[in-house]
Amino acid sequence: MPNMSLKKVPIPEQDPQVRNKNFDEVALGYTEEMAIEEAKRCLNCKHKPCIAGCPVNVQIPEFISLIAEGKFAEAYETIIQTNSLPAVCGRVCPQETQCEQRCVRGIKGEPVAIGRLERFAADWAMKHLEKTYEKTPRNGKKVAVIGSGPSGLSCAGDLIKMGYDVTIFEAFHTAGGVLVYGIPEFRLPKALVQKEIDGLLAQGVEIRTNMVIGKTFTIDELFQEGYSAVFIGSGAGLPNFMNIPGENLNGVYSANEFLTRINLMKAYKNDADTPIKRGKTVAVVGGGNVAMDAARSAIRLGADKVYIVYRRSEKELPARLEEIHHAKEEGIIFKFLTNPIRILGDENGWVTGLECVEMELGEPDASGRRRPVVKEGSQHILEVDTVIISIGTSPNPLIRGTTPDLETNQWGCIVADEQTGQTSKEGVFAGGDAVTGAATVILAMGAGKAAAKAIDEYIKSKG
Repeated sequence: MPNMSLKKVPIPEQDPQVRNKNFDEVALGYTEEMAIEEAKRCLNCKHKPCIAGCPVNVQIPEFISLIAEGKFAEAYETIIQTNSLPAVCGRVCPQETQCEQRCVRGIKGEPVAIGRLERFAADWAMKHLEKTYEKTPRNGKKVAVIGSGPSGLSCAGDLIKMGYDVTIFEAFHTAGGVLVYGIPEFRLPKALVQKEIDGLLAQGVEIRTNMVIGKTFTIDELFQEGYSAVFIGSGAGLPNFMNIPGENLNGVYSANEFLTRINLMKAYKNDADTPIKRGKTVAVVGGGNVAMDAARSAIRLGADKVYIVYRRSEKELPARLEEIHHAKEEGIIFKFLTNPIRILGDENGWVTGLECVEMELGEPDASGRRRPVVKEGSQHILEVDTVIISIGTSPNPLIRGTTPDLETNQWGCIVADEQTGQTSKEGVFAGGDAVTGAATVILAMGAGKAAAKAIDEYIKSKG
């Protein structure tokens, strides 16, 4: 019998006042019974609009129907035909603006919980299936992949199956890119990411860490090493700042550094080698998912008060609704229509406050959001001891600085064909945040898959 409930089956979660003191995963996942019940809400529409909303074209109604029948292994196998990171995507993809946004059930109620069901299938498979990998016979051609984030892993995974020798060059000491340095443990357990990486290693992908392309090797030197093509999936890890007085004070972090110390270098553990300031009153400037991650991490480090300082209204917040909801539950204080103009410090150079002005919304700007304008005479000071700047990131300039024939745009992003990832330099392809600027995991994966197909066609055309 179909489940015609207008509401999703709720997913079990840690209590907010417990989870805001630990880094364990917030959402605990569906049981088998919950997954079957939710899967039965799917109408298995003839035109399958949800698939059109998925950047990697997961066969959504097919895998959900299999879950409804209790065929969990078959559901997982269906997903991984097109999505190599289902445990990751089930947790961090913005399904509400992609596949679930197209769901017919969402017209008169809540859409089917596609993301939760994808996560369930992936977690079930990790627990119950002993996965084996067949190594595709090699074709004698080598491809270099720069960066081991979502686009790089996706590209490498497809290329290795096509028979190429694939080497991933990763700047950090650990593979995973933004999945390990950017997204906190309580949203994406790192053990899951490592399992996905182990799968690529088992298939024959080589990962070389501590390799900063632009320093260790240039793109041209990779070709000299015998690589037939190069894929750039180096992300957008260069933090943007506000350029206001006081940004050089002690106790000011970019969200990128703050989260890297916590996630990749485990600074939240008492025995961690890397230090981090455990502020008691913290202001996070920005309103995206990264800002939510930073704020929620700060409260877990023991802060008494954590503010999200955002210059527009709640309606314009770019973060996922789920992340905003969780942040509010955990006690994060939102200061809307508020913009910092100066960071204050003491005689020893440590942060003591954040001077702000109140804002009003004027006419829409180029983004379509109403432009904030300063409200006269509204200056005030937030007493804080730590400030985290989370207003976006840009691609690292190292690669473009050492590859003069690689075209980039005014924001430092690599210019690449939307369909193939082909850049201005022959044999060089690019995708993910290095091309688009900071975006989503699934969009980066889609770009990696598209580039892998184009690389295969390019190399074959060269004989």
